[in-house]
Amino acid sequence: MRLAFREVGLAFRRAPLLAMLGVVTIGFSLFAFGLFGLVAINIRTALREVEDRVEIRAFLVEGAKDVQIEELIQRMQKNPAVAEVGYVTPDSALARARAELEEFRDVMTGAFLPGSVELRLREGQRDPQTVAELSRRLQTYPVVEEVRYGREWVEKLYRIRNIAALVGTVLGGVFALVAVIIIGSTIRMAILARTREIEIMRLVGATNMFVRLPYLIDGALKGVLGGGLAVAMSWGTTVILGQSLIQTQFFDGRQIALGIVAGGLLGLLGSWVSVGRHLRQVWRD
Repeated sequence: MRLAFREVGLAFRRAPLLAMLGVVTIGFSLFAFGLFGLVAINIRTALREVEDRVEIRAFLVEGAKDVQIEELIQRMQKNPAVAEVGYVTPDSALARARAELEEFRDVMTGAFLPGSVELRLREGQRDPQTVAELSRRLQTYPVVEEVRYGREWVEKLYRIRNIAALVGTVLGGVFALVAVIIIGSTIRMAILARTREIEIMRLVGATNMFVRLPYLIDGALKGVLGGGLAVAMSWGTTVILGQSLIQTQFFDGRQIALGIVAGGLLGLLGSWVSVGRHLRQVWRD
């Protein structure tokens, strides 16, 4: 292992320009992958903010008793899908309507609006099936006159989230594959520059793993350095966008560490593929 690391260090010193070119190439390929990741994270955040507004509103019958309302609230609070339950009195409902519809403020003088119980759902419990089931359960209570939750809107939101997840998975896989190909090509350039050494190693009886190891370490290191460079460029892009166009969310610490580790793993995979292909060719020759 120590010999393998020494070989990697010698390769960097012999051709620093080629090594830096490899790191920059890997960095730009991972930068494209990182930009896609930022877009996916911000889309997911935006969808989560919209999903937070999903609520079920149960309008109560006129003259509903406090005991009936309290019983309904307590039962809903025990439901595992419900995060928060609130009661809107008729007076509060009227005040809210007047604030939201100021142009009809005079028309609403003396108007009556029913009280309601509003339910906000937990994350992961906002799919159309769960919302519809909870709405049907609310409708069974005698104190409830009507239940509304915007069925079409909830279904469209859920469909958009599923499409975004599918597209994100497919495109993420494509970007990862492109990164592996670019990293493999970059490592192959270094291998071709040392073809003579590999042939000599073969003649003196070196095993495949002995030949592979320096290149695997080289690919992993370049992947880690390229991952760090990609994170830096992604951060710069986020800052520029925030100053000129729109505020966006950046990766958190765990995601940054995961991205750099992923860069190392992609570099390792690209090196393994390239070295294996070259060794098979040398062994045939």
